[in-house]
Amino acid sequence: MTPRPILTLVLALWPALGLAELPEPPEAAAVAADETEADSSLRLPTAPYDGQTVPTLRAEGAIRRLVWQAPLDGQGTLQVIDGLKAQLIAGGYRIAFQCAAKGCGGFDFRFATDTLPEPAMHVDLGDFRYLLAEKVRPDGTDYVSLVVSRSEERAFVQVTRVGRPEAPAPVQSTKSPDPATLPLIDAPAKPATETAEDTLADRLDRDGRAVLAGVDFATGASKLDGGPFPALDTLADYLRARPGARIVLVGHTDTEGGLAGNIALSKKRAEAVRSYLVATLGVPADRVAAEGVGFLAPLASNATDSGRTENRRVEAVLDTAE
Repeated sequence: MTPRPILTLVLALWPALGLAELPEPPEAAAVAADETEADSSLRLPTAPYDGQTVPTLRAEGAIRRLVWQAPLDGQGTLQVIDGLKAQLIAGGYRIAFQCAAKGCGGFDFRFATDTLPEPAMHVDLGDFRYLLAEKVRPDGTDYVSLVVSRSEERAFVQVTRVGRPEAPAPVQSTKSPDPATLPLIDAPAKPATETAEDTLADRLDRDGRAVLAGVDFATGASKLDGGPFPALDTLADYLRARPGARIVLVGHTDTEGGLAGNIALSKKRAEAVRSYLVATLGVPADRVAAEGVGFLAPLASNATDSGRTENRRVEAVLDTAE
């Protein structure tokens, strides 16, 4: 079977936003290493080599290092890391630092990173990329670092997570349930933590993210119509009531067209919403950022018209990083 492009395969990396703490390797990849430490610490680079040292921070908690190798299939290290970066942003992470090869500091920077050795992880000093992301939680901060490099034909990716222990995957029972114990309902119930009365502010405070209802886009379009947009009025009120709060608007698309074009389109959608908040509703520009992740984080199946409509959206993600 001919491998699909790496950036298309990273669709599998974040099946539930905020729940999967590490990307899973794409379908065409070979896992070269998967190591865990229950409780430890790690130095993570936060800036390029300055001529004497590489600035770092000390991260503590459970550590997992996942390394995979996958066919490049025409992609470069920039395209590979951009797909992963989009997933991190969609998952509520803030990009704290990123660099490439000589811009990082070359040899000195590479050997200041916690990178597993050959043959699992290969780093070409002329073509590697590093990224550090963080997610601030009430009980601490989770960090994810990426190191992406390549050989002539393969991409090499190391994803390292430091923070709270990852939630275990739910155990699937193979025993058929007793029909008498099944609830008499015709449709799945909402999670216990979400009710029909939830407001946008409730979802931002509880989940750190919320879909902006009523902010809709046609396929291929990024322009807002004239409104009104009650969700944006509510979001502006939310920010006024919390002077220290900042948000990232994250645009999304359906799967019509290629990934690169959809990422660009989704960012334009987020920027259109940001412009409305700033120019029309008076939200300070420095409290609202805009990003796009294309079709990498669908809410519904793109196989139906209704699913594609649901996926064309903008979400507000609470930026809690200091």
